[in-house]
Amino acid sequence: MTQPEKVILRFHAISKFFAAVTALQRVSFEVHEGECHALVGENGAGKSTLGKIVAGIHTADEGTVYMDGRPVRFTTPLEAVRAGVGMVHQELCFCPNLTVAENLCLGSLPTIWGFLNRNEMRRRSRMMLAEIGTDLDVDLPISALSTGQEQMVQIAGAVGTGARIMVMDEPTSSLAAAETERLFGLIDRLKARGTTLIYVSHRLEEVFRLCDRVTVLRDGQHIETAHVRDLTMETIVQRMIGRSIEQYFPEHLDARPGPEKLRVEGLSSPGKFEHISLTVRAGEVVGLAGLVGAGRSEVARAIFGLDPNVTGTIVVNGLSAKIRSPGHAMSLGIGYLPEDRKTQGLVLSMGARANLTLPILDRLSRLGFVRTGAEKSLVSRYFKRLSVRTPHMDAPTWSLSGGNQQKIALAKWLASKCGILLIDEPTRGVDVGAKAQIHALIDQLAREGAAILLISSELPEVLNLSTRIIVLREGRQMGELTRSDASQEALMRLMAGVEAVTA
Repeated sequence: MTQPEKVILRFHAISKFFAAVTALQRVSFEVHEGECHALVGENGAGKSTLGKIVAGIHTADEGTVYMDGRPVRFTTPLEAVRAGVGMVHQELCFCPNLTVAENLCLGSLPTIWGFLNRNEMRRRSRMMLAEIGTDLDVDLPISALSTGQEQMVQIAGAVGTGARIMVMDEPTSSLAAAETERLFGLIDRLKARGTTLIYVSHRLEEVFRLCDRVTVLRDGQHIETAHVRDLTMETIVQRMIGRSIEQYFPEHLDARPGPEKLRVEGLSSPGKFEHISLTVRAGEVVGLAGLVGAGRSEVARAIFGLDPNVTGTIVVNGLSAKIRSPGHAMSLGIGYLPEDRKTQGLVLSMGARANLTLPILDRLSRLGFVRTGAEKSLVSRYFKRLSVRTPHMDAPTWSLSGGNQQKIALAKWLASKCGILLIDEPTRGVDVGAKAQIHALIDQLAREGAAILLISSELPEVLNLSTRIIVLREGRQMGELTRSDASQEALMRLMAGVEAVTA
């Protein structure tokens, strides 16, 4: 007779409210010891909120969490850590002015005779990073790392607590393919040790690769908990959003590209990238692929005027331009959606409406005053177009889900109607329904004549949307593939440095 699975976590009628928003409504299900249990749903479904309740960041307003059969109510993350709960956050949580080692050991700094033992701190940090297969200089400040490297450090810190229960909230959202595979190997090792994982993800292929069971949330309510083996991707999507999602095929590919709008020649920045040359024509989506640290985001930042050390030639609409500031780039019709929406793409303390209209206040103003009616009308139109969910348009941006923040970060550049758009990780932390919307929007912008440089760690996304794909490795241009020649295998070979080709 088969032994029943031991229940390590049980959620009973959990509800959570944020002002007028109901994030969770009487959610009940169980998590078995040693399993990888997926939490899936659209943005705003309550997945991250539930994970944060387990990790002591939020407390439930109603209902009870049971751990090993006993009711628990963590009021701080420290209480949860002491009970054996760790968390990898969707949004990166570090002190940017401190080093990698200081951040990793911040909760338990080693001392000797009352003084910080820096050698021991470095040793512990290197061990944590080695556990997840990552090698970084632990004396570097966090601010010097890429977003993907920060994510690996965060994973190392969570694993280093030795937690029995690990909540992973979109852990691969900032990782390239190779780093993602390393994480999958780590998760397999954690499961073999008996660690219980709650895995929050929008990437359903990861759910089928890693997870034993899956719980679907929709609008803060529990829809279903089932074994992954009994479901298909299509059935999960239908449970999540109440409808099916068809594969999106870009229509801009049917049209011939227009005149050249952006040309970069010999672009270099010391220690970041060198001799990058590319062109983007009107109506084109040019993909920029590479592993974490390849220099993709750094190239985009340089084009947008954020790198004072860059050399080389940038030609915009046929005219050479020395772009030294974002303001100058915007005046030339260039927009930039950065990979880190929290620190680079949005002002979290401002309202959603103010963030969306920030780049176009001059268009909405008369005699120095913003025309509030016109502003609200525009914001309402873009909220509807991108299905942005907020209690009201002036809700503080920090209070919104990651997916809704991303939609606002994209909407502000759609509203600015720029002719050249640099898009870095457009669907990071976005659910399958919103991802399809964003893909359709990128396609529509290209059809309308925009020149788009697309950076994404999701190879299927780059392959599906791009006219051509340029591959970078360690700051160098490895090759360019036409759409007909591009495949995941061909891209991975270039990203790994196996061969260099030109279109």
